[in-house]
Amino acid sequence: MKLTQSTSQEKYPHRGRIFPERSSTQEQKAQRIQRRQELGERCRPIFEQIRPQLIANHYNWFIAIDPETGNYLLHPSFTGLMEQININYPPDGKVKLAAFRLNENGACGLI
Repeated sequence: MKLTQSTSQEKYPHRGRIFPERSSTQEQKAQRIQRRQELGERCRPIFEQIRPQLIANHYNWFIAIDPETGNYLLHPSFTGLMEQININYPPDGKVKLAAFRLNENGACGLI
């Protein structure tokens, strides 16, 4: 008896991309990654400048920084920060922010 390996598409033919029209090419994905990296590089100096002033009272809080203005938003939870961003910035997608964590290295990722 020979065993065959089936793919998830074979097992579940009704499953697929939720929005197949939103599929991206590898080039589009690479461009998005590049834009995120550039945004992070623009925001990192602002973060490094303001971190010492904020870390004592807001340790491990999340911070989103606008590289164009230097403005930032703070919140103890990532969800709360996202809500603040939605309130303070228009949903047109033109404003790009980078998120950091107020700790020794700022690691949490980018928005």
